[in-house]
Amino acid sequence: MVNFTSLPILSAIIFLPLLGMALVLLLRGEKAMKSAALLVSLLTFVVSLALWVGWQSGEAGMQFMDTVPWAPELGINYTVGVDGISMPLVLLTTLLLPLVLLFSWDTVRDKQKTYLALLLLLETAMIGVFAALDLVLFFVFFEASLIPMYFLIGRWGGPRRVYAALKFFIFTAFGSAFLLAAILALGWLYQQQTGVWSFNVLDLVGLGLPANVQTVLFFAFVLAFAIKVPLFPFHTWLPDAHVEAPTGGSVILAGILLKMGTYGFVRFSLPLFPEPSQRFAPLLAILAIIGILYGALVALAQKDVKKLVAYSSVAHLGFVTLGIFALQQESLSGAVLQMVNHGLSTGALFLLVGFLYERRHTRMLDDFGGLWKLMPIYAGFAMITFMSSAGLPGLNGFVGEFTILVGAMKSNILFAVLGTLGIILAACYLLWSFAKIFQGPNANAANAGLKDLNLREIVILVPLVILFIVIGLYPNLFLSKINPSTQLVVDQLSNPSAITQYYQAQMASAVELVER
Repeated sequence: MVNFTSLPILSAIIFLPLLGMALVLLLRGEKAMKSAALLVSLLTFVVSLALWVGWQSGEAGMQFMDTVPWAPELGINYTVGVDGISMPLVLLTTLLLPLVLLFSWDTVRDKQKTYLALLLLLETAMIGVFAALDLVLFFVFFEASLIPMYFLIGRWGGPRRVYAALKFFIFTAFGSAFLLAAILALGWLYQQQTGVWSFNVLDLVGLGLPANVQTVLFFAFVLAFAIKVPLFPFHTWLPDAHVEAPTGGSVILAGILLKMGTYGFVRFSLPLFPEPSQRFAPLLAILAIIGILYGALVALAQKDVKKLVAYSSVAHLGFVTLGIFALQQESLSGAVLQMVNHGLSTGALFLLVGFLYERRHTRMLDDFGGLWKLMPIYAGFAMITFMSSAGLPGLNGFVGEFTILVGAMKSNILFAVLGTLGIILAACYLLWSFAKIFQGPNANAANAGLKDLNLREIVILVPLVILFIVIGLYPNLFLSKINPSTQLVVDQLSNPSAITQYYQAQMASAVELVER
């Protein structure tokens, strides 16, 4: 049997899309470019399955680590690895990209070469974010993801695309400035204590900074990640970006990019700054609950179904943030699983909206009705997806929400009660919108000739629906891999010195890779 852990699998997954981008730029002919992009993204997904197949069960730390010196005199190295927190997000990324490319096969007709190249560049950046263990490397990937998405919105978006792209760029860049300053400060502080520079999170987690220094750096990290989530009150860029983005951009934005913020909380904010993480966790939990309720209530008032889904993301990511800052192992595992669930469910919702928009060129709820009779296959997929997003038992959304609530109840019962209210509101706006689109008579003659899903569209949705059911019925397939790593994060909060030794051992193994 192949020992995947001894191979540079993770680096291959990161850079395969970049090679695909180069190939697309060299090719001529529409079909050749689209075929190459799709095949490379599918190959990346297949290779990424090695992470799942070769996973060492019960291991809490980093696996598939790869280290290459970059600027060693400054303590900057190419160091990547995944644990039970990041591995599912890497797989989510490699799954969604080929589906987006399949969707775009006939729907994007302008500047196709550039569009395909940007998507593949974005894939490399997103995987790099979830895999990077060096903070400078993480920042490079974090910023690299901003550029392709800016152009995807600004070039292929709706009528207000330039405004939406600029707003997205300004908000994210503002947070990134604070993040970079905090990263440089951490490297300098490490140098002051040890005499050498390092930006490796496995080194920095045991730095033992004074409480006031931790607090300043904590909020710099939190600000950058809160904007990315986006956490209330930093959410205002998201509805504009979603509404104006092309469907493929919306799928990636909701499915993957927003998770960079919640992932950043778990990977960096909690382990690096344990004291302020515990002190300010109630404040961030309250902001999360406000986001849950606000997002749900505003979603109820929407007439544009795409804007409704956008505000649902504000609510759902608020739920994930609540799970993180409840600071319980159950809620943290639920938050990680819910990141994946939201990526699958909301990604599918945006795809469904895109399919309908391509047929009717409208997203207004009042323009529809009675589509169940006109498009029964489409309606069936939509029903499962809406129920998944609403957290119906037996589907993926229920498991994540339930485990978050269990942990939240241990932390503060009021948080759990308000979180439950958010779930009820989510069911209301999802059921209401489903009824508006699919039930009742068809009162609009323009809908009469609507065609049902074709084979390509069915192929896009089938893997997502399968995962809805598999995660819903067999959640331990995923939680068994997530739980050891989230337990390590919780242990880090209660006993930083003991966990530092664990991370030092992890770092020593990475150094061995360099010396081989």
